[in-house]
Amino acid sequence: MSRLIDVGAVDDLVPGEMKAVVAEGRELLLARVGDEFYAADERCPHMGGRLSRGVLEGTVVTCPRHGSRFDLVDGSVTRWTEWSGLTLRMATLMKSPRSLEVFPVEVQGVRLLVDVDPSPR
Repeated sequence: MSRLIDVGAVDDLVPGEMKAVVAEGRELLLARVGDEFYAADERCPHMGGRLSRGVLEGTVVTCPRHGSRFDLVDGSVTRWTEWSGLTLRMATLMKSPRSLEVFPVEVQGVRLLVDVDPSPR
């Protein structure tokens, strides 16, 4: 069942811009690429970096913490950063590649609505 949450106005983002918002206690990343809008988890699934502080190139966001990259269209991993030279303890904390959770965005008039409970894909 879908549940649309108002997360702001269309004009809150210019093309090529990202920002973090909180919707019902959930941190989300909003991004605008041309006239398309995208929403995803604000935190990188690799090591928890704030994606809104990263770099947006087209629909791909790069985590500012470790450089992993995710496509905002479907959340797919386009680069998973592997770190070498870590201690054994740190190596056990490393996670295997995980996609970024993304959410459908609807434009209704001048408002952006995010579906925070999308049906399974």
